[in-house]
Amino acid sequence: MPEHSGEAITIMKVDPILETGVVVTCPAQGPDGRLADKHSAYHDNISPPLQWTDVPDVKAWAVVVEDPDAPREQPFLHWMIWNIEGGITALPQGVVNAARPVTPQAAIQGKNDNGSYGWFGPKPPPGHGLHHYYFQVFALDDFLPMDEDTRLDELLNALKGHTIAKGEMVATYEAPTRQ
Repeated sequence: MPEHSGEAITIMKVDPILETGVVVTCPAQGPDGRLADKHSAYHDNISPPLQWTDVPDVKAWAVVVEDPDAPREQPFLHWMIWNIEGGITALPQGVVNAARPVTPQAAIQGKNDNGSYGWFGPKPPPGHGLHHYYFQVFALDDFLPMDEDTRLDELLNALKGHTIAKGEMVATYEAPTRQ
């Protein structure tokens, strides 16, 4: 078993049309970059709030969250959500873990590497050290005609053909130590 994934994360495989990037922020992130406990699978496992800058002519957004520090071949996929309407530039905390959440309307969530739809929070193995969670946001020129059973590699291929601009934010989390 590898100490860390050897595979590149999704954003590194997508070349956007525009060079200008998308600035991604998370109000639930501490000054040190740490994600709040309630977003971890060790705690409440609720998705964190995200905000990003707008891009001209965007029709839809996609968000992919991966952990390349996972001790496996591929980065651990924590979240895939796409077809977020173009006028939206934020996701609230606690997007419901369902394939087709009520909010944001039209959005579709795929399965994470835990096998459930929607967000699966950080849960690095105890003693494995600090993990980095890449929140990758893609501005798209159209909605993607894909359903909730779409795999990450299929989503990646669609992102390659539709990404206007992209951006990322990195959060960190480490397994809690027993008291």
